[in-house]
Amino acid sequence: MDNIIYLDNAATTFPKPPEVYDFMNEFYRKHGVNPGRSGYDMTLETEEIVHGTRKMLTEFFNGTDPNRLTFSYNASDSLNMIIDGLTSKGDHVITSNLEHNSVLRPLYHKLHDKVIEVTYIPFDSKGYIDPDDVKKAIKKNTKLVILNHGSNVIGTVQPIGEAGNICRESGILFAVDASQTAGVIKIDVREMNIDVIAFTGHKCLMGPTGIGGSYVCENVPIKGTRFGGTGVRSAYPFHLEEFPYRLECGTLNIIGVAGLHAGQKWLHEKGIEKIHEQEMYLWDKLRKALQEIENVVTYCADSAENHNAVLSFNIKGWDSGDVGTILDVDYNIACRTGLQCAPLVHAGLKTDRIHGTVRLSLGPFNTEEHIDLAVEAIRDIAGTKR
Repeated sequence: MDNIIYLDNAATTFPKPPEVYDFMNEFYRKHGVNPGRSGYDMTLETEEIVHGTRKMLTEFFNGTDPNRLTFSYNASDSLNMIIDGLTSKGDHVITSNLEHNSVLRPLYHKLHDKVIEVTYIPFDSKGYIDPDDVKKAIKKNTKLVILNHGSNVIGTVQPIGEAGNICRESGILFAVDASQTAGVIKIDVREMNIDVIAFTGHKCLMGPTGIGGSYVCENVPIKGTRFGGTGVRSAYPFHLEEFPYRLECGTLNIIGVAGLHAGQKWLHEKGIEKIHEQEMYLWDKLRKALQEIENVVTYCADSAENHNAVLSFNIKGWDSGDVGTILDVDYNIACRTGLQCAPLVHAGLKTDRIHGTVRLSLGPFNTEEHIDLAVEAIRDIAGTKR
């Protein structure tokens, strides 16, 4: 394990900063109690970390009210709550063919049950949507536009600010899946006219798995869809409408929140612009090298602009799963193969017919040596006759 070249950061960043591991361990040993349920010192100190993390993430997204930053299991969990909480029978929703199953499947279930209508807008040959397609798709009953910010397959970063302007002008709610971008690309919910943003903690935010959340802007009429304990006004028979309780119930993943807290501090110290710049330098080196190898086909844009550090490729004549296995077993390189939970992307690329792609995704702890070794390994495989 010590010598592994980890290139699967789009699945989860690994390793985490040492500061994250250390803080989680120390925090949980000293403050692993239930916040907001009692008044003794340990619970109050735990609640300080919880509210402090809400505040840090609210500032990170340029929100206004930390109580509207709510925690969940992950982005998929939040996206389910967002879609359920913002749509009703007869509504029309606009999304794109770039989406992850965390958006596609909740929408499809509602579509299948004849609750909503859905329009899927395409992406172009470079992997970008045209905001005008959002505008053209708007109908009288359009309630919500929900878009992926950064593709987990081809790495393109979408013009969500332009889409947000269109939604605001049209009086339509705009939700963004920031699973692949929160923590590495600046997101300003006010400037970009985002009504609701969903994030996960274990990717670019450098936290652990099992924690994510959303930020809901003022005057967004999202309904709560989960009910239970809050530790507040326990005699009241209905779940509370005020935030953060509206979208939270039961005991929070306290150690996950602590990891997010430490991850945020680390990101603030390092600077997300510097992290992204370094990742994209390595990505561009990887892209150029792979595109020079005979029989290698890459699926990405031609420039590092409006992109994150994700690159998918195939070797002609090879199954992506076989390539991934060889990279793992023979070269100790960890990557992702297949459809990456984004089937419509692969349908657009026509890679669904060949079992998807091999995906390499970079993180803040990758080095030029990692890129050189990965390129050499792929060159070896591509030169092997089957």
